[in-house]
Amino acid sequence: MSVKWYVLQVYSGHENKVKSNIEKLVSQHNLQDKVIQIKIPTMDVAEMKNGKKKITRKRLMPGYLLIEMEMNDDMQYLVQNLPSVSTFVGSKTKPDPLTLEEVKNLFNEMGDVQTDETQSKPRLLYKVGESLKIIDGPFANFSGVVDEIYPEKGRLRVKVEIFGRSTPVELDFLQVGKP
Repeated sequence: MSVKWYVLQVYSGHENKVKSNIEKLVSQHNLQDKVIQIKIPTMDVAEMKNGKKKITRKRLMPGYLLIEMEMNDDMQYLVQNLPSVSTFVGSKTKPDPLTLEEVKNLFNEMGDVQTDETQSKPRLLYKVGESLKIIDGPFANFSGVVDEIYPEKGRLRVKVEIFGRSTPVELDFLQVGKP
């Protein structure tokens, strides 16, 4: 058998507990060659709070763990019978491994595989000429039109109509949203 990635469904909010239980199981039964790694799918998300940018870690898939392991009936039984574990994702009798493409997509989403190309691309792109609503800052609740985009800075220039005149305002991507 070969080592593949599997998705384990657990009780929502118990991801860290289940991960530590699996790690204990692996060390107690000397299964380091069977279970390679366990990941909780999370990603860093930038948010605006009180006018300040704050980075928080959010779960991509609450209630799920990713496990790189060698699957057999004994390993499936050991892991599935841990507290707070529901089941492996797949058919009723046999878990389905993730494809290589699914693993790459998940790790890119989680930020585990970062190239210069993926780091510089912002998550939310706007187009020049698109209408936006400003949701944070001194111009909150104003509407405007995208004039210029600075993806490397994560900022854009929006033309806002103030007192009947179109005024350019430079804003962070997090300060604007779709109307």
